[in-house]
Amino acid sequence: MKFAKLAILATALAATPIAASAADVQAGATVTGPEGNPVGTIESVANGQAVLDTGKHKVPLGVESFGESETGLTITVTKVQLDGMMDEQLAAAAAKRDAALLVGAAVTGAAGDAAGVLSEVDLEGDNIVLENELGPVALKKEHFAIDGEGKLIVLFTAEQLAETVAAAKAAAAQ
Repeated sequence: MKFAKLAILATALAATPIAASAADVQAGATVTGPEGNPVGTIESVANGQAVLDTGKHKVPLGVESFGESETGLTITVTKVQLDGMMDEQLAAAAAKRDAALLVGAAVTGAAGDAAGVLSEVDLEGDNIVLENELGPVALKKEHFAIDGEGKLIVLFTAEQLAETVAAAKAAAAQ
C-alpha cells in the first residue's frame, strides 16, 4: 500500500511543472528528465538562454525551462524526447532549405546583404554554385538556410564569399 502511494506521488511530481525561479542554471550542470535520467549538460548560459548538450544536439532553451530537484537541474522531457523534437525541427528546416535551392533563386548573405543568384543546383551531389559580381562560388547545401522571413540565405558574409572567390581564382591561375 505504501509503495502504491509513493508511486502515485512520484508520478504526480514528475508531471507537475517546476517553478522557474527555483532553478540556478549554470554552465557545466547536469540536467535530468522527469524520470531522473540524464538528459545532458549545460554548455553555456547567456541572455536568458541556456545551451543544453544532449550528446546528439546542442539545444537552446530559455532558463525558465529548467527546474530544480534534489539531484540538480531538471526539465520535463526525456533525452529521447528532446533529441526527437530536435531531429524533427532540423529535418523540417532542411526540407524548406532544399525546396528553396533552385537555379535563379536570389540569395541573401549572413549580414543581410545581397549575396548573388544560384546558377547551378545539384542537391544529390551536394554541389551548389552561387554567382555574384565577383564570380562563381561552389558551396554545399549545409552552407544555406532559410531565415525567419522565409528568405534563402548563405551562411557567409560578403567578405567571406569574396575571399573564397579570390582563393579559387588564385588556385586556377597556378
